[in-house]
Amino acid sequence: MKDFPETPQMPLRAPKTVMRLRRMGAAFPTRLSFLRTLMRALAAENVQVQRPVWNIDAAGFGHAVYSLRFGGYDYSLVAVSSDLPPELRTDRVIASAWDTAYVLYDGIPDADEVARIVQSAPKQEAARFTARDLVLSRANKSVRLFEHVVNALKAGKQPDPVKLRETGYLMRTTAVYGNGKFGIADRGHISERPGMGGPFMAEMLTVWLIRGFTHDLAEHVGGGTLSREAKRHLGIGNSTGLGMAPFLVNHPLLLDAWMQVRETAIARVRAIPKLDMDQISRIYELVARAAAHLAEWDVPDEVAADRIATLRKEWPEFAATLTPEALTASQPIDHILRTSAQWSVDTQELIAALMLEPFGDLIDGLTDCMATPFVPQLDPAMTCADLKALIEADWQWACDIDYTTQADCAQFWYVSEEKLEPRLGNRHAEPGADCETPLDIGRQVKALSADVPSDTTSVGEFLANTPDHRAAVRRVQTLALHPYAEIRDNLIGDACLPIDILRCKLAYFGAAKFDPKSDRWTRITLAQGAPLFDELDNADDWWLPVAAF
Repeated sequence: MKDFPETPQMPLRAPKTVMRLRRMGAAFPTRLSFLRTLMRALAAENVQVQRPVWNIDAAGFGHAVYSLRFGGYDYSLVAVSSDLPPELRTDRVIASAWDTAYVLYDGIPDADEVARIVQSAPKQEAARFTARDLVLSRANKSVRLFEHVVNALKAGKQPDPVKLRETGYLMRTTAVYGNGKFGIADRGHISERPGMGGPFMAEMLTVWLIRGFTHDLAEHVGGGTLSREAKRHLGIGNSTGLGMAPFLVNHPLLLDAWMQVRETAIARVRAIPKLDMDQISRIYELVARAAAHLAEWDVPDEVAADRIATLRKEWPEFAATLTPEALTASQPIDHILRTSAQWSVDTQELIAALMLEPFGDLIDGLTDCMATPFVPQLDPAMTCADLKALIEADWQWACDIDYTTQADCAQFWYVSEEKLEPRLGNRHAEPGADCETPLDIGRQVKALSADVPSDTTSVGEFLANTPDHRAAVRRVQTLALHPYAEIRDNLIGDACLPIDILRCKLAYFGAAKFDPKSDRWTRITLAQGAPLFDELDNADDWWLPVAAF
């Protein structure tokens, strides 16, 4: 993290509070989310999106190319639309065919390169790609809404607003692959380029361009033009499962960077001594917008629906506390966030996200710290006594768990042989625990704590005799320097819900309207309310968007 001593801020929220699964699973998108950051960067350069190729037939099948220049480099999305039989349509990772497939290309592809991608992209991981291919993606239609929109346009009408609000996207991606997967370019190839240095910038650019393609495709097949309000509301859906969950565990320094940026932003706005009338008006506006957004957010999952119902109940109670006297008092945001503890964790986190929104000048620069070039390092010169002290200071939550009970070692993480994707098994009912991947961080540290002596023996000497503890030592030493690097919960216990990890990461992408299908996968909406290709002059006012029709 960079140091900003000149900027007043309150103490950051304690990692032992923030880094719990339940709170992480209540995360909402903020103005620091990656999509918002990308839109601001595109707007700052007045980026123009062109469509040099549109080779799509009347039924909507063929290919198109979208190109733009950003940060001094050209990028192109090659989109391929195929005729997918209904029996092959599935959002599961085991699918082998999709309605559409995409490649974000480094540069402007010539005809030969377009032809290569048109042949390769629909095969996804079964094909071969090159270092000119930056991102690989695929998406399926939301069939009922896509057909409804097309039929409405053919009839010369706009689609039913109720149907648009119910779904919110024409297609949903089932994967957006970057960083060298399947032969595409490694992140290092573009990480130093202007605008691409932040986490997942290439992937977010791909998502935004795909969203525009879905609008163009529906208009082309329907033979009409969607209203701007409808297109703005139609984001891009996504289905995300267990494959994403271990990422935050396996990248502790990146997790720490993301969390530190958000918590530093919260600490900065809490230190604001007084609000002016424009800021107060903005807060009132956003409170009303959040209420409207909650009213639009309906899901069939009972647990998630109950949490949304609680949000809807508590939000007017919170709004009633925002009296003129409260907002014109000294340090009003600090007071608001401290008193938010009276409501549910979901309401607390929604309030925190809202309170960041009016203060871009104060916090947007922090997004430069979202990426980190560093990796965890092991310090062999540390004494075992000092290592033991670190465990006692930061890992009591892990050492207090009895991992010999069935409940506290109920699950195991592994990688599927078929798709090489992370999976979660029941240790006491399913085979495969012998193939467990080491996401049992708490159990590893407790075992280390039992073996490490409280003396001046060096860590290097200790590990020479007990090398199995090497990974746990590195985690302990890393957390001492990066306090938000660790999820402080048992990741193999029966109470671990992977959906909480997924939601935390997806909120940083900018996702909203989480629609869990189990505790292991969810549908979301990305880029809903985001500017269209020709609207980047108004790029930064779409937090928790609501339908404007």
